[in-house]
This record gives sequence, structure tokens and C-alpha cells, in this order.
Amino acid sequence: MVLKFAVLFCLIPWTYSLLTQNNLVQPQKHFDQQKLAGEWYRVGLAYDSPSFAKYRDKVLISKGVLVPNAEGGVNLTMWNMSPLGCMTASYAYEKTDVPGHFIYFSKRHSIMKDITVVDSNYTEYILVVKYKNINKEFSQVSLFGRTHTLRQELIEKFRQLSLSLGFSEASILTPSAIDPCPLQDEHARNTTEPAAVSKITPRPTSSTNSRSS
Repeated sequence: MVLKFAVLFCLIPWTYSLLTQNNLVQPQKHFDQQKLAGEWYRVGLAYDSPSFAKYRDKVLISKGVLVPNAEGGVNLTMWNMSPLGCMTASYAYEKTDVPGHFIYFSKRHSIMKDITVVDSNYTEYILVVKYKNINKEFSQVSLFGRTHTLRQELIEKFRQLSLSLGFSEASILTPSAIDPCPLQDEHARNTTEPAAVSKITPRPTSSTNSRSS
């Protein structure tokens, strides 16, 4: 197990170096993680996993909160509606030597994943690229906004970035419906949680949101 994690951590910097050398992914210039703090809405998602295709029409605009931590990383809490109610997912992104580039271990997929903030003006939008291994570098592109509606130019920027990284038109999603989560009390409890966990707050509904983390 120790050897497995050692290999994973060795691959992450090598993979990132290869991608940036080829100008495929570049982090935000003069990145300032403190300016990312606060509430965001995920208004765009490019995700081409075959198993996710059947959920594309159920993706909603979902709410999240970013909190910089004392170790130089960032904690993200996201809320999504599931058939059982509101689900809370929290992620602890660890800093690397490259500003704007983070890593975390996905318990769901049991692999290291890479998060790169490629563009943001901090007050309006964030463009984020996620990739996970050397066989399938790019697994997701996400567009976050301070509000749930963004200028069309930003939507198009997200679309063009996704296409340039090999995502199909069908896999590039910009939903219009807004996820009702979080409930007010759930929001108050979870905005500063650092652990990568999932929780459910019962609230019967027929809606299903994305399964893309």
C-alpha cells in the first residue's frame, strides 16, 4: 500500500509537467487562492464518461463553497440533490509547488486526481480542469460562477476549452435548472468541513443530480 501511494504521488508531478509543457493546461497567472473563497455555482460541466451519459439530462446548477485552509490548500463543499434528498460532498485539495494546481485522493475511484484552476477573475467565474491519470488525462472541465447565470462569452470560453481538450459537444453541459440544495441548516453545518465525505439530508424528491466527482 505504501508503495502504491508512493508511485501515485510520483506520477502526479510527471503528468502535470508533461501536460503543461505541451501547453494543454496552464494554471491561472498570478493565482491567488484567497480570492477564490466564498460561494460558487457550478454552471457548466464537460464530462464524457460513458457511464455518466444517462445522467446528462438530470444535471442541475449546483452550489458550492470554497474555503482556503491553513496548509495552503482549498476545501470545497458541494451540494447535490439525490433521490433520497440533499447530498453533501466535501473535498480537501492539497497544494502543490505550482500555484493554481492541486491534488486529492478520490475515495470513490481510489486514485489521485489533479485539479488545475486555468482561468478566473475571482469575482465572476472560475474555469477548472480535472485529470486523473496518464491514460485519460482530462476527465472533467467545470465552469463555476459567483451567480447561477453567467455572460454568454464565459459560457463560450468554457465550451471552447472543453472542445480543445477533446470533449464532444454532447458531453458539454450548461444546465438551466437550479439544484434546490442545500437546505438552510445543512449549509450552515458544512461550509467549513475539510474531509472528503458524502452525507445525505433526507428530502423526498424524484430528481437525480450528477455523479461526476
